[in-house]
Amino acid sequence: MTSKQSEARIAIEDSPRRTGPLWWAFQIVTWALLLALVAILLATIVVPKIAGAQPYSILTSSMKPDYPPGTLIVVRKVDATTLQIGDVVTYQIRSGEPAVVTHRIVGFNFDQQGNRLLTTQGDAVAVPDAQPVRPAQIRGELWYSIPYLGYVNNWISGSTRLVVVYVVAATLLLYAIVQFAGSVRERRAPPSAP
Repeated sequence: MTSKQSEARIAIEDSPRRTGPLWWAFQIVTWALLLALVAILLATIVVPKIAGAQPYSILTSSMKPDYPPGTLIVVRKVDATTLQIGDVVTYQIRSGEPAVVTHRIVGFNFDQQGNRLLTTQGDAVAVPDAQPVRPAQIRGELWYSIPYLGYVNNWISGSTRLVVVYVVAATLLLYAIVQFAGSVRERRAPPSAP
Protein backbone atom coordinates (compact mmCIF):
# COMPACT_ATOMS: atom_id res chain seq x y z
CA MET A 1 0.00 0.00 0.00
CA THR A 2 1.43 3.39 -0.96
CA SER A 3 1.67 6.25 1.51
CA LYS A 4 -1.06 8.18 -0.30
CA GLN A 5 -3.42 5.21 -0.11
CA SER A 6 -2.56 4.79 3.54
CA GLU A 7 -3.22 8.49 4.24
CA ALA A 8 -6.54 8.33 2.40
CA ARG A 9 -7.59 5.26 4.37
CA ILE A 10 -6.66 6.91 7.66
CA ALA A 11 -8.53 10.08 6.62
CA ILE A 12 -11.67 8.06 5.85
CA GLU A 13 -11.40 6.06 9.07
CA ASP A 14 -10.81 9.22 11.13
CA SER A 15 -13.52 11.32 9.49
CA PRO A 16 -16.49 12.01 11.73
CA ARG A 17 -19.35 9.66 10.94
CA ARG A 18 -22.93 10.71 11.37
CA THR A 19 -24.29 8.36 13.94
CA GLY A 20 -26.23 10.47 16.43
CA PRO A 21 -29.86 9.75 17.30
CA LEU A 22 -31.18 12.52 15.02
CA TRP A 23 -29.17 11.17 12.09
CA TRP A 24 -30.56 7.68 12.66
CA ALA A 25 -34.12 8.98 13.05
CA PHE A 26 -33.78 10.95 9.81
CA GLN A 27 -32.41 7.90 7.98
CA ILE A 28 -35.20 5.65 9.25
CA VAL A 29 -37.95 8.14 8.38
CA THR A 30 -36.60 8.88 4.89
CA TRP A 31 -36.14 5.20 4.07
CA ALA A 32 -39.60 4.34 5.40
CA LEU A 33 -41.18 7.12 3.31
CA LEU A 34 -39.21 6.06 0.25
CA LEU A 35 -40.23 2.42 0.63
CA ALA A 36 -43.87 3.37 1.24
CA LEU A 37 -43.91 5.57 -1.84
CA VAL A 38 -42.36 2.86 -3.99
CA ALA A 39 -44.83 0.29 -2.63
CA ILE A 40 -47.78 2.56 -3.43
CA LEU A 41 -46.51 3.16 -6.97
CA LEU A 42 -45.97 -0.55 -7.48
CA ALA A 43 -49.39 -1.54 -6.13
CA THR A 44 -51.40 1.13 -7.93
CA ILE A 45 -49.62 1.59 -11.24
CA VAL A 46 -46.74 -0.78 -12.06
CA VAL A 47 -48.09 -4.21 -11.04
CA PRO A 48 -51.54 -3.68 -12.61
CA LYS A 49 -49.92 -2.37 -15.81
CA ILE A 50 -47.52 -5.32 -16.10
CA ALA A 51 -50.21 -7.91 -15.27
CA GLY A 52 -52.83 -6.40 -17.58
CA ALA A 53 -55.02 -5.68 -14.57
CA GLN A 54 -57.11 -2.61 -13.79
CA PRO A 55 -57.31 -0.65 -10.52
CA TYR A 56 -60.68 0.59 -9.31
CA SER A 57 -61.84 2.43 -6.22
CA ILE A 58 -64.72 1.26 -4.05
CA LEU A 59 -67.06 4.26 -3.81
CA THR A 60 -70.06 2.88 -1.89
CA SER A 61 -70.57 0.83 1.25
CA SER A 62 -72.21 -2.12 -0.55
CA MET A 63 -69.13 -4.34 -0.04
CA LYS A 64 -68.50 -3.55 3.64
CA PRO A 65 -66.87 -4.82 5.83
CA ASP A 66 -64.20 -6.41 3.59
CA TYR A 67 -64.11 -3.61 0.99
CA PRO A 68 -65.32 -0.32 2.52
CA PRO A 69 -65.40 2.95 0.56
CA GLY A 70 -61.89 4.14 -0.25
CA THR A 71 -60.50 0.65 -0.82
CA LEU A 72 -58.38 0.22 -3.95
CA ILE A 73 -59.14 -3.03 -5.72
CA VAL A 74 -57.20 -4.47 -8.60
CA VAL A 75 -59.06 -6.80 -10.93
CA ARG A 76 -57.62 -8.92 -13.68
CA LYS A 77 -59.33 -10.35 -16.69
CA VAL A 78 -60.82 -13.77 -16.26
CA ASP A 79 -62.65 -16.30 -18.37
CA ALA A 80 -66.24 -15.89 -17.17
CA THR A 81 -66.83 -19.66 -17.41
CA THR A 82 -64.30 -20.24 -14.59
CA LEU A 83 -66.07 -17.96 -12.11
CA GLN A 84 -67.63 -19.58 -9.05
CA ILE A 85 -70.08 -18.62 -6.31
CA GLY A 86 -68.22 -16.44 -3.79
CA ASP A 87 -65.89 -14.79 -6.32
CA VAL A 88 -65.82 -10.99 -6.28
CA VAL A 89 -66.15 -9.50 -9.76
CA THR A 90 -66.20 -6.05 -11.28
CA TYR A 91 -68.71 -5.67 -14.08
CA GLN A 92 -70.17 -2.97 -16.28
CA ILE A 93 -73.60 -1.87 -15.20
CA ARG A 94 -74.64 -1.72 -18.85
CA SER A 95 -72.63 -3.44 -21.51
CA GLY A 96 -70.40 -0.99 -23.37
CA GLU A 97 -70.67 1.80 -20.75
CA PRO A 98 -67.79 2.77 -18.43
CA ALA A 99 -69.67 2.67 -15.09
CA VAL A 100 -68.82 -0.46 -13.08
CA VAL A 101 -69.91 -2.25 -9.91
CA THR A 102 -67.93 -4.67 -7.76
CA HIS A 103 -70.08 -7.36 -6.11
CA ARG A 104 -69.86 -11.00 -5.10
CA ILE A 105 -71.32 -13.84 -7.21
CA VAL A 106 -74.14 -15.50 -5.26
CA GLY A 107 -75.64 -17.68 -7.97
CA PHE A 108 -76.03 -18.57 -11.65
CA ASN A 109 -79.02 -18.64 -13.99
CA PHE A 110 -79.55 -19.22 -17.68
CA ASP A 111 -81.46 -17.09 -20.13
CA GLN A 112 -83.93 -18.49 -22.71
CA GLN A 113 -81.09 -19.11 -25.18
CA GLY A 114 -79.13 -21.13 -22.60
CA ASN A 115 -76.53 -18.45 -21.91
CA ARG A 116 -75.10 -18.42 -18.39
CA LEU A 117 -75.99 -15.38 -16.28
CA LEU A 118 -74.42 -14.38 -12.96
CA THR A 119 -76.42 -13.31 -9.94
CA THR A 120 -74.45 -10.81 -7.86
CA GLN A 121 -74.94 -9.13 -4.52
CA GLY A 122 -73.09 -6.65 -2.36
CA ASP A 123 -71.81 -8.08 0.94
CA ALA A 124 -73.66 -5.37 2.91
CA VAL A 125 -76.87 -5.66 0.90
CA ALA A 126 -79.70 -8.00 1.93
CA VAL A 127 -80.94 -8.88 -1.57
CA PRO A 128 -79.25 -9.84 -4.84
CA ASP A 129 -78.86 -7.26 -7.61
CA ALA A 130 -82.02 -6.86 -9.69
CA GLN A 131 -80.37 -7.45 -13.06
CA PRO A 132 -78.35 -10.58 -13.86
CA VAL A 133 -74.84 -10.04 -15.23
CA ARG A 134 -73.88 -11.33 -18.65
CA PRO A 135 -70.32 -12.67 -19.15
CA ALA A 136 -69.63 -9.84 -21.64
CA GLN A 137 -70.13 -7.30 -18.83
CA ILE A 138 -67.38 -8.80 -16.61
CA ARG A 139 -64.31 -6.54 -16.44
CA GLY A 140 -62.41 -8.90 -14.17
CA GLU A 141 -62.12 -10.81 -10.91
CA LEU A 142 -60.74 -9.30 -7.72
CA TRP A 143 -56.99 -9.94 -7.52
CA TYR A 144 -56.01 -7.86 -4.49
CA SER A 145 -57.20 -4.89 -2.48
CA ILE A 146 -55.53 -2.17 -0.40
CA PRO A 147 -57.51 -0.14 2.16
CA TYR A 148 -57.62 3.67 1.77
CA LEU A 149 -55.61 3.75 -1.47
CA GLY A 150 -58.84 4.11 -3.41
CA TYR A 151 -58.96 7.74 -2.30
CA VAL A 152 -55.48 8.24 -3.75
CA ASN A 153 -56.49 6.42 -6.94
CA ASN A 154 -59.50 8.75 -7.34
CA TRP A 155 -57.29 11.79 -6.89
CA ILE A 156 -54.56 10.46 -9.19
CA SER A 157 -56.37 9.99 -12.47
CA GLY A 158 -55.75 10.98 -16.05
CA SER A 159 -53.25 13.82 -16.43
CA THR A 160 -52.79 14.08 -12.64
CA ARG A 161 -51.39 10.52 -12.62
CA LEU A 162 -48.70 11.50 -15.13
CA VAL A 163 -47.76 14.61 -13.12
CA VAL A 164 -47.53 12.58 -9.90
CA VAL A 165 -45.33 9.95 -11.52
CA TYR A 166 -42.94 12.67 -12.78
CA VAL A 167 -42.89 14.42 -9.39
CA VAL A 168 -42.17 11.16 -7.57
CA ALA A 169 -39.43 10.24 -10.05
CA ALA A 170 -37.87 13.70 -9.70
CA THR A 171 -38.06 13.46 -5.89
CA LEU A 172 -36.35 10.07 -5.92
CA LEU A 173 -33.66 11.40 -8.26
CA LEU A 174 -33.12 14.45 -6.04
CA TYR A 175 -32.88 12.21 -2.98
CA ALA A 176 -30.24 10.07 -4.72
CA ILE A 177 -28.25 13.18 -5.70
CA VAL A 178 -28.34 14.53 -2.13
CA GLN A 179 -27.18 11.19 -0.74
CA PHE A 180 -24.38 10.96 -3.32
CA ALA A 181 -23.25 14.56 -2.70
CA GLY A 182 -23.19 13.95 1.06
CA SER A 183 -21.05 10.87 0.57
CA VAL A 184 -18.61 12.74 -1.68
CA ARG A 185 -18.44 15.64 0.78
CA GLU A 186 -17.63 13.27 3.66
CA ARG A 187 -14.84 11.62 1.69
CA ARG A 188 -13.26 14.94 0.72
CA ALA A 189 -13.47 16.45 4.20
CA PRO A 190 -10.08 17.01 5.78
CA PRO A 191 -9.26 14.55 8.53
CA SER A 192 -10.09 15.71 12.01
CA ALA A 193 -7.22 16.47 14.35
CA PRO A 194 -6.48 13.75 16.96
